[in-house]
Amino acid sequence: MSLITDGLLALSLQELILTTLLLTHITIVAVTVFLHRSQAHRALDLNPWVSHFFRFWLWLTTGMVTKQWVAIHRKHHAKCETTHDPHSPQVLGIRKVLWQGVELYQAEALNEETLARYGHGTPDDWLERHLYARYDRLGVTLLLGVDLALFGIAGLTVWAVQLMWIPFWAAGVINGLGHYWGYRNYEPRDASTNLSPLGILIGGEELHNNHHAFPSSAKLSNKWWEFDAGWFYIRLLAYLKLAHVKKIAPAPQQLPDKQSIDLDTLRAVVLHRLYVMADFGRDVIAPVLREELDKADHPRRHLLKRTRRLLIREVERLNERDRDRLNHALAASQPLQTVYEFRLALQNIWSRTTFSHEKLLATLQEWCARAEASGIQSLQQFAQALRGYSSRPA
Repeated sequence: MSLITDGLLALSLQELILTTLLLTHITIVAVTVFLHRSQAHRALDLNPWVSHFFRFWLWLTTGMVTKQWVAIHRKHHAKCETTHDPHSPQVLGIRKVLWQGVELYQAEALNEETLARYGHGTPDDWLERHLYARYDRLGVTLLLGVDLALFGIAGLTVWAVQLMWIPFWAAGVINGLGHYWGYRNYEPRDASTNLSPLGILIGGEELHNNHHAFPSSAKLSNKWWEFDAGWFYIRLLAYLKLAHVKKIAPAPQQLPDKQSIDLDTLRAVVLHRLYVMADFGRDVIAPVLREELDKADHPRRHLLKRTRRLLIREVERLNERDRDRLNHALAASQPLQTVYEFRLALQNIWSRTTFSHEKLLATLQEWCARAEASGIQSLQQFAQALRGYSSRPA
């Protein structure tokens, strides 16, 4: 055995691949649990020793500075899909963000205004000031020596994979494809998507639409068929008393015997508005669209199919071409026109920030009364279900 060619561990090729995947997975966990959910969004508190281990590991394997990463991510949420968003593929193009995500991150990290405005509350102890932030490249240099010592000449490949892992998957795939391609459970006012219901490879960050809908939630999975690996590790740390979960996405409470539309109903509908709009799309728009497709001729069917997603998309996210296509479809179907107008009217209730609670309540009551008198079965059933919403525990 040669220390130069095999290193101290002398691993087989299969063992070397598994070890590399394990090391990169630890880095992914550090990013999603520590940087993202704990530091950027304050969704959980970590034991100081666990927090520092993640800080050290990220310094060693990525060279990322906590304050820089947190500030850039917070700015992304605050300015999402605008010209001030540090990495929006909707503005900069998918190719640039996917393949040049690291360059965009590095450029924004030099913006002192971004760091001052969005980087508050991040670690500022002696180690951060004198080592991690000051010598951010020292860690990855030391990592090269460690990898060469442990794995021999193959350590150079292990080191390269470790360095490219986060830039590709986080800066490229999540920031790029996560705002360009995938499925959406909710319709926040951005282009965020879920890349996969199984959040394993990138620690749950694949569930990016869920995250943008509920950014302060420590748990990124919302449907029973979604899996969030990061949440698994958080629950494990919590069980070991090494983490404390502060917030998860609030689930709507529906009381079957509740029939009155009161201030409690209003509070619940406004609080759970993303759930409400998702339910409206599934339980009202989708059934009406299916009925219209069943009785449509071929040209009209083609027109309606092309507007399936536009019917539930935020108006602000419709470009001129989308608006024209949607207007043509609505003009060809009175039932769709009706439920779409009801959707906009419902959404407008929580947009009226200058209205008093009493006036908003009266508006919601009127909306439900009109929906129940619409003659459209799915809309009537939805209005009845809306009466059961409550902000009080069952």
